[in-house]
Amino acid sequence: MASNSCSNSFSVPFSCLLILLLSYFCVSEAQDTPPIAEGLSLSFFDTSCPDLESIVRNQLVEEFNQDIGQAAGLLRLHFHDCFVQGCDASVLLDGSASGPGEQDAPPNLSLRAKAFEIIDKIHSQVHAQCGAIVSCADIVALSARDSIYLSGGPDYKVPLGRRDGLTFATTEATLANLPRPSSNASVILDALANKSLDATDTVALTGGHTIGLSHCSSFTDRLYPQDPTMNETFANDLKNTCPENSTVDGTTVQDIRTPDDFDNQYYVNLVNRQGLFTSDQDLFTDSRTRDIVTSFAENQTLFFEKFVFGMLKMGQMDVVTGTNGEIRANCSVRNSDSTLLSSVVDVAEDLKVINF
Repeated sequence: MASNSCSNSFSVPFSCLLILLLSYFCVSEAQDTPPIAEGLSLSFFDTSCPDLESIVRNQLVEEFNQDIGQAAGLLRLHFHDCFVQGCDASVLLDGSASGPGEQDAPPNLSLRAKAFEIIDKIHSQVHAQCGAIVSCADIVALSARDSIYLSGGPDYKVPLGRRDGLTFATTEATLANLPRPSSNASVILDALANKSLDATDTVALTGGHTIGLSHCSSFTDRLYPQDPTMNETFANDLKNTCPENSTVDGTTVQDIRTPDDFDNQYYVNLVNRQGLFTSDQDLFTDSRTRDIVTSFAENQTLFFEKFVFGMLKMGQMDVVTGTNGEIRANCSVRNSDSTLLSSVVDVAEDLKVINF
């Protein structure tokens, strides 16, 4: 019987060693990627809409050339969608007669209007080229990934095949699922543990605060009176931007070192007691997460690796797939509501002709 040429442990040919090394790295890479949720796939649109990802990325390159700040808005939109009732684009739905939508809940009032407009623009381009086969939820997920990459962060493959949800969450559910900037590490860790995200995922995902702006109202509770964990010079600079009892809710960058670059400087800020929110700074103060923060501050490659892992886990939370949900023709309304709205408009136009 012929023997396998790679089976002799005392004399391994170079070609076999190469195969073994490649196998090791392939296995290691697979182990560093969370499992793909049922119904999603890395090749979901390879045949039906092969240009999907290039359409998204090309449009975002154009948008970010005009305003790189929109990258943070699109990333935040994905977070706020997924954490409430899963990554189903429910945050895009307008309110209805049954009550206000998720956009009207206090944590979402600061979501950028431009982010919604960009999603709609990309959605129209994708449907024009491929037909109504790509969900708003998938476009939000891809836009978040490209916002990270085009800001200098890691690139990675996004499992696709999400469908859009048919309902939005109540204000109460939205509040319950989106931790506040004033939350301490225990609240943050417990909230994300309920989403099957561990301490490393939690610290990595908060690294999304390395880009973007924040309103003074999100952190002035740390200035008046001054939080003793906050660097004195940093606090004084913030007080100039956010005066006590001001009637104007100003804004400031979330990362004072490299505000427009997706990098690990957010963690360097925390080590230097220059975190903007309690929910940020307490991750360095708390013994359960301090070492993770420090490791990310020292090793950007490690941060990128763990951030991608956390994003892939988060981006697959409670996804709607298969024959559930729908592919919305308009990201802000359910298809049935769109049909009803069109009928009302048609009737109104008919009456206008008849009566006038």
